Parts: sequence; C-alpha cells; structure tokens
Amino acid sequence: MRITKLEHAAFILEKDGAKLVVDPGSFSRPLPDASGVAAVVITHEHGDHWDAPHLQAVVDANPGVPIYGPQGVKDAAQGFDVTAVAAGDTAQAGPFALEFFGGRHAVIHSSIPLVDNVGVSVDGGAVYYPGDSFTVPEGVEVDVLATPSSAPWLKVGEVIDYVLAVKPRRAFPTHEMINSDLGKQMASARIGWAAAQNGGSLLDIAVGDTVEL
Repeated sequence: MRITKLEHAAFILEKDGAKLVVDPGSFSRPLPDASGVAAVVITHEHGDHWDAPHLQAVVDANPGVPIYGPQGVKDAAQGFDVTAVAAGDTAQAGPFALEFFGGRHAVIHSSIPLVDNVGVSVDGGAVYYPGDSFTVPEGVEVDVLATPSSAPWLKVGEVIDYVLAVKPRRAFPTHEMINSDLGKQMASARIGWAAAQNGGSLLDIAVGDTVEL
C-alpha cells in the first residue's frame, strides 16, 4: 500500500491498482488523477473535509463509486449517493477493508453544534484516521496514524496525548492548513516525539508526496 498526502485532511491510499480517497475537502487541491477510485470516505460534513466539486470529479470518473460517511454527511451531500456508517460498522471497498470508530466531532465551542464524525481504520490498522476527533481505535494496533495537528478544537498537548494513547508505529500530521510553516514544523516535531515514546517515529510526508507503507 502507498499513501499520497494532499493538503489539510485529504489523502489517497493505493493498493492493488485501486485508490481510497479520504476527506477531499475545500482546503485541498483536486485529485491529481481521479480514475481507479474504489471508494471515498468522508469523516464529517464540514467543508474542509468534503467539497462538492472534488467529490463530483471522483463520481464522474468512477460511476457508482461508494461514498461512506456518517449520517450528517449523507444529509449534507445532497445529490450524492452516500452510505451512512457509524461506529462499529465495516465495509469492503475493493481491496480495502474499512472499520469505523467514534461518532461525534470534537467540541469546538458550546455555541457551535456538534456534528457526526467517524474515524476510519483501513486494513486492520494499516492506516487509521480519526477525522476531527481524538477517538482511539480500541483493539486495533495502528501502523500509520494520520493525526490532526492543528484546529480550532485542539491544543498541541492533546495531540501529544493522543499519539501516546494510540501508540502507532508511525504518525504524520493532518488538518494542518491553518498553521504557518513554523507551526507545521512544531506540530510535526511534537508528533514525532510522542510516537517515539512507544518505539514509533514520524512519517515524514509533505503535501504531494507519495510514500510506500
């Protein structure tokens, strides 16, 4: 399997000639190549995690492609055929085995309504991404953790504690587009430190890079 990092929360996994697209949102560039997509996972309804033009481009290139997301995504993405998933659900999308965790977005502020959010484990923890939450995938040994690194709803101490709790073999930052370059460097350093406490390391992957996992 290999991973291509896009901006913010978006990334692409490739395996056996098929692609899994995760959170193609408005802070991210369009997919460089939308062909061969086996499925799309959208963790929640916020625009920085899904964007109608990005999603339409995937659907146009892959008619009938399954789209998985919580009920809030199904309600928000009018005109798209979204399969609603919740914590405990599983799905097989081409060569990718998916398992969903969590259920709610992290709290931003008491004045802002909470929305549905699911984390997704791919191939039994080969890659795990919690969306906008700190949901630990109980019972899953995580190889690569895509961890949020900067957001209105988090502080870096929580990111460190989250990586310590998940104990991934490797971790890389997502949700980083609201950071300056210096802020991104700081967050990456903290994530690398936390991963190292349990024998892991930082997966050094920049926007646009592809890495074999």
